[in-house]
Amino acid sequence: MGLSLVVGPAHAGKVASLLDRFVETIDRDPWLIVPNRFDVERVERELVRREGGLLAGTVGTFDTLFESLARGDGGGKRLAGDTERAVIVRRVAETAPAAPGARFLPGLGDALARTLAEVDGALLDPDDLDEPLSRFVRAYRAELERLGAWDRGTLRRRAIERLTGEVCSWGSSPVLAHGFEDLTGAEWRLLEALSARTDVHVSLPYEPGRAVYASLTRTANDLAGLAGDAIVELPPRAAEYLPPELAHLERGLFSDEPRRARLDGAIRFLEGAGTRGTLELVAEEALAAIRSGVPPEEIAVVCPSLEAIRLPLETAFAAHGVPVAMEGRVALRATPFGQSLSALLRFAWQGGERPALYAHLRSPYSGLQRREVDWVEGKLRGRGILRAERVTDVTVELRGGRPLPLLDLALGDGTSVAVVRSLAAAMLRNAHGTVAPPLGARSRADLQAHDAVSRTLDELEALVAAGWPIGRRDVLAALERTSLPGERPGAPGRVAVIDLLRARTRRFDTVFVLGLEQGTLPRRNRVEPFLDEDVRRSLEEHRGARLERPDPASRDRYLFATACTRPRRRLVLVRQAVGDEGSPREPSPFWQGVRELFDEDDIRHHTLRRPLSALTREIEAAPTDRERLRALARVAASEPVEAAAVALENGWDRRLRRAVRAFDRPTRLTHERALTLVGSRDAYSVSDLERMASCSSAWFVERYLRPGTIDKGVDRMLRGSILHSALQRFYQQLPSAIPGADRVTPDNLDAAIALMKDCVSRAVESGLRIDAGDLDRRELEQGLQRDLEQLVRDEAAAKSPFVPRELEVSFRSYELEPGVVVSGKIDRVDRDPMGALGIVVDYKSGAASSASQIRDRDLLQLPLYMLVLRDQLGLEPVGGVYVPVGGGRRPRGILRSGPDAVPGFNARDYLEPDEFDEAVDAARSTAVGLVERIRAGDVRHDPQGAECPHWCDLWRMCRKERP
Repeated sequence: MGLSLVVGPAHAGKVASLLDRFVETIDRDPWLIVPNRFDVERVERELVRREGGLLAGTVGTFDTLFESLARGDGGGKRLAGDTERAVIVRRVAETAPAAPGARFLPGLGDALARTLAEVDGALLDPDDLDEPLSRFVRAYRAELERLGAWDRGTLRRRAIERLTGEVCSWGSSPVLAHGFEDLTGAEWRLLEALSARTDVHVSLPYEPGRAVYASLTRTANDLAGLAGDAIVELPPRAAEYLPPELAHLERGLFSDEPRRARLDGAIRFLEGAGTRGTLELVAEEALAAIRSGVPPEEIAVVCPSLEAIRLPLETAFAAHGVPVAMEGRVALRATPFGQSLSALLRFAWQGGERPALYAHLRSPYSGLQRREVDWVEGKLRGRGILRAERVTDVTVELRGGRPLPLLDLALGDGTSVAVVRSLAAAMLRNAHGTVAPPLGARSRADLQAHDAVSRTLDELEALVAAGWPIGRRDVLAALERTSLPGERPGAPGRVAVIDLLRARTRRFDTVFVLGLEQGTLPRRNRVEPFLDEDVRRSLEEHRGARLERPDPASRDRYLFATACTRPRRRLVLVRQAVGDEGSPREPSPFWQGVRELFDEDDIRHHTLRRPLSALTREIEAAPTDRERLRALARVAASEPVEAAAVALENGWDRRLRRAVRAFDRPTRLTHERALTLVGSRDAYSVSDLERMASCSSAWFVERYLRPGTIDKGVDRMLRGSILHSALQRFYQQLPSAIPGADRVTPDNLDAAIALMKDCVSRAVESGLRIDAGDLDRRELEQGLQRDLEQLVRDEAAAKSPFVPRELEVSFRSYELEPGVVVSGKIDRVDRDPMGALGIVVDYKSGAASSASQIRDRDLLQLPLYMLVLRDQLGLEPVGGVYVPVGGGRRPRGILRSGPDAVPGFNARDYLEPDEFDEAVDAARSTAVGLVERIRAGDVRHDPQGAECPHWCDLWRMCRKERP
């Protein structure tokens, strides 16, 4: 009896020694403790392969041993599931808060659950703890007792009580354990008690004095104290199993005086730019390894956290045709089945908006045809309908009165648990039918998701049976936390994606280690609100609890070093050199620690870098046809003859021609119908001509191709329409609402502001023709009131004596010259009350343009409007101004100087009479020339200034080449 300890570095033969002892003591029915369930199957297969078969002995985890001991007398209670425990913890956190308002703190329930698990693992009683934690523990254990169930902590305490208090609880079976680094209080008490009753053999990766194993020092010392003289230190043997570079890395990593060695390809370094770019680099290297003959299941990608990288990694590898197996558990919400169910419940139970319902309806689980769903949603999006009640009513109406069965089921009577169970069954039936058994990967994934939902609902029903009130919120929270097993470890034909912990006991041909940039590895320590370091230290000193945690950097140092010893042939270290936003990222100390061990020239030779600008690869290295075509297009830019030859040889010549001509296509309109379309109009709007002058290609796309979004919302155009309506109402009602007032003055300012607010409210009421929500409506109304109130105040302070007279002046047939007719609408005309002079006022949502900008940029509205003012309204134009609405900007424009000049505007906008008339005549000539270009189909890539403005998003359609 007693404990014996075997220590040594990686590949020293510790596990083999333990398996030998297991076989030697097979007649005593030994126990072998391994880290996780996958290792149980792996070790069992290895033992059977070695011995041909085993008729005794048990291979399991610590949980397996604890449960065997706790239930060894035939008693015990059922084990509460994860969902049951989560509901209990959340209720405890809500009903027994640590401080006023604490139950509203985000993550309180999760933090409390982690703390309760640690308290149970340390075998602490509530009396050992301070408030409020002791109160939480008492409340939690009381609820478990009322439920008539155990959790893992209760089961472990029961196992220790039986082992230490009942002679018959254990026979002579020896216990062997490996694959752990930290021991909880319960696990320590278990090994201690077993060593007093039988032989216990423990294997631990450890070398005294090495920084790599610093986080294991406490465990090693405690076990050594229990083992006494029965300690075996195995010498390093990595050189027997690993290439020389990997063996040198295993011996020298994180040493005080690293010795440099030659590097010959067993270790490589990848430096990528951005998350996606870095993962694509990894996928390329993995694909190259597979093409060289390495089976995909012999390749592993090791990362600090699976959840943080799951989606971009799957996307990058799928783009290269490399299948992956994401090991570990997968959240139900990450599966198609779970996404559809959660979306439906959020819409039905939480008043969700249209996207939630249609995410469900568009899935195969709704039982509706995809074409019909797309058509109905298009109608809803075009009308801006978002709110749940309106979405449901209009959807049913557009479907000819036919209901949505699953939505009706979700909203129907019955308990929340029963409703979700019926929904899950109906969704599975809609997706796979009832005629043939569901087969294939997708069917298997849906069945697993349905099974996970069923298990969660079973646990909730157990709570209901015990008298717990389970409502919709509890069900939604439980489904949010539900998870299901990911890919099975060692899935054939798939690259394994695992975290650092799962990598400890695995071996592969090639291993990629990700996250070697500053801030990712080593990871930051998580501060627990209920068990900070001072509390842990105090409980350790006074209660003997094993709660102190090793330094996180030290622990990650060990896990990283272990991951580096997992490959048999090649190790690839990966880091982001540049973040997604383009800023440099510093390398991790672990990255530097490896590079310090090898010759600098060799490291440079075996380092592959890819910057953000590297959007294509060499044709020979491109992994897919799409990437090869992109690489070919890049070659065509510098070597067109060679690129054409490659394209012809591979049947890509047509696609290459299209790619080469993409930014150099003729844009002039030549088709007879197109020329008729653009040239046969009776009149051209002034705004159309002004857009034509700014860029004829953008004019054609906007006015004729008319791209747009299907979603109708409170956009710039709708806001401008309502703004114009409010201003028109205001100036029309001003004389009657304020008797004797023909303009806004300081004396009637307050009354004018009140009138403007009323006009805005009425304009919003009549002009908002979409189903906007209350928040959008209030935001629109209050924003317009704020901006127009500022405009009214500016009007009151204006020095111009002119008064508003004409509003929304439309003209449809103003002839610039024979055959050239323009149309438009003038926002406002201000007149001299004592004469026949007038100025044009045009409202702008952005900055106004000065006189020089009007002339230089061919801005036509104000000059042409002034011609209409003279020729159709009989007023002598003395200027035109743009009035910005909101932002505190001042009016700018083009005005005539001299004795008749209207005062109060920017001095730089006044022109001498000759210059003024010349600017107006130049605008007329420019407009005539633009009409001639339109009729000739003269569409070009001709943005003003020869460069597209940064705000233009039409270049993808107009194919204007950009640097």
